Amino acid sequence: MCGIAGLVSSDQLDFDAPRRVTRMRDVISHRGPDDCGIHCDAQAALGHRRLSIVDLRNGQQPLSNERRDVWVIFNGEIYNHALVRRELESRGHIYRTRSDTETIVHAYEEWGDDCVDHFNGMFAFAIWDQTRRRLLLARDRLGIKPLYWAHRGNLLLFGSEIKAILASGLVDPEARLSALPEFFGTRSTAGAKTLYAGILKLLPGHRLVFEDGDVRISQYWDVPIGERRRLNAADVVAEFTHRLTESVRSQLMSDVPLGVFLSGGLDSSAIAATMARLREQPIETFSVAFEEQAYSELAYSRTVADAIGATRHEVVVGEHDFFGALPKLVWHEDEPLAHPSSVPLYFVSALARRHVTVVLTGEGSDELLAGYGRYPRIAWNWRAATLYERAVPGAIRSAIASGIIPSLPERLARYVRRSFLADQSHEAMIFDSFGSVRLAEQRALVSPALRDSVTAGQAYAPSLTYFDRPGKGSTLLDRLLYADMKTYLVELLMKQDQMSMAASIESRVPFLDHTLVEFAARLPDTWKLSGWTTKRVLREAMKSVLPDAILDRPKMGFPVPLRAWTRGRWKAVVSEVLLDRRTKERGIIDVPAVARLLDEHAAGSIDATDRIWSLLNLEIWFRTFIDKGGVQTLSTPKAPYPHANSLAEV
Repeated sequence: MCGIAGLVSSDQLDFDAPRRVTRMRDVISHRGPDDCGIHCDAQAALGHRRLSIVDLRNGQQPLSNERRDVWVIFNGEIYNHALVRRELESRGHIYRTRSDTETIVHAYEEWGDDCVDHFNGMFAFAIWDQTRRRLLLARDRLGIKPLYWAHRGNLLLFGSEIKAILASGLVDPEARLSALPEFFGTRSTAGAKTLYAGILKLLPGHRLVFEDGDVRISQYWDVPIGERRRLNAADVVAEFTHRLTESVRSQLMSDVPLGVFLSGGLDSSAIAATMARLREQPIETFSVAFEEQAYSELAYSRTVADAIGATRHEVVVGEHDFFGALPKLVWHEDEPLAHPSSVPLYFVSALARRHVTVVLTGEGSDELLAGYGRYPRIAWNWRAATLYERAVPGAIRSAIASGIIPSLPERLARYVRRSFLADQSHEAMIFDSFGSVRLAEQRALVSPALRDSVTAGQAYAPSLTYFDRPGKGSTLLDRLLYADMKTYLVELLMKQDQMSMAASIESRVPFLDHTLVEFAARLPDTWKLSGWTTKRVLREAMKSVLPDAILDRPKMGFPVPLRAWTRGRWKAVVSEVLLDRRTKERGIIDVPAVARLLDEHAAGSIDATDRIWSLLNLEIWFRTFIDKGGVQTLSTPKAPYPHANSLAEV
């Protein structure tokens, strides 16, 4: 795990390029505290920060081939690098290190841009072919490792984090206001565009070539939707178990200590149990909880850890810790935090860093195997909505949606709005399930100047591109999972990467081994979602491995007691940010409407937790990056606070 940054010119770099790339490299030093390197020539400047994982002595970057005319900087791990190395050595390539980085160089020499087809791993890398004056950027198939880029005149800039591009001094931070409806509607931005004007993501499974001033982007891998594979039940479970085991085994590759994040949910428990069976020594597990017992999963994580003979490490987070860390974590993520769970993820990463350098996690299973409760709910509502539209005249449906639903209690109204009774589009039925601010709510909360831009097209169209892409042979569940893997999962993986790297620790995701993804994608729907049972194939595979209390427990999804906090003493702190002069002058929100929202939320008449979270994060992001204010601070509540130092390992 590392950080990469660079700039390449189609002409010649100016004299300041080495200093620029040094700033780009060092602003992400948290990604690689162990070492750093730089390579500069007339047209390219490459910077690297290293977190040493494999070949601790000789894996420094940038790294070149023998002739020193092909250079690579790399973030991630190539799990099958030893196998690829044997093939390359049989073809005459000479190695001088044990690192997986060197395999990328020789693979490029042998197969050119198609080298990515030979790699199994998580990666974002840049190859500078000095002789051909050509840059290749590549990102792994599922988007586990991030990579951003910007094209300015004759320059191509790139980095593991957006702040690296901004540190060049060649790109000014400018908010892309047209993306706000999408940000509120889906919590992030789908596709290549970010919240910054002119700064783009290289999409998962894509390559970018910069040559002669031109940018060419191509896709080299996609999820195989609609390609069914039929096996009997025993063979499905056996093959899934085998593929998951081999994925975990390959991701234990490390020259440094490693452990596992354990929430006590099915996904992380499956990874921990599989990992324990592959290692002779007890594994290290890391768990996080809140002081509020209703939001603690420690009982479940302890059950799993004790069952597999693991060494437990736990940290308890208080509200002061949570809000105190929030501005710094917005800086680390470069964009507003989509989910409150990012904050405890950072704290458990910091805990793990005291003991290990690498952790395995359960991320990705929900999108791969239909693990969220909204999948069966959407499937039901989709079918019901079709019948409802045929049987009930439009005028009556509209009357129900506009007249009856608003009069219901807030919690019931929000539930019904997500159902077929709300007379909403199928698109809203899907995306309002996890958006933070629905379209109607957006129109009420944004300033009059922006209200006309709040449309379903602005909010949902980028994600719908993926929902509509699967063709013949695809089912509704296929389309939902495909869209989530291309949008929601990419955001979660970015969160996983940025929060773990903020603590200088590498996180790995065995469920997203691309061969396991391909196998699962080809399974019939019933192996993922069977009635209201989610992740059926994983549950079957873990029946003899995990306790029934874990297999049968309801999904909690990393809950955070944010609603109670923002109704208590932290309401004043949130109000201080959202209702002050700077926010008013920014002209994004309707300040009186937001003031009413905060008051009604505090009184308990509505639950505006998600809306408050997104508005707060957006304003912190504006102040940190667009205003160039650096890491912000939040004031503490004026009432005495009894747990100022609540963060503790237990």
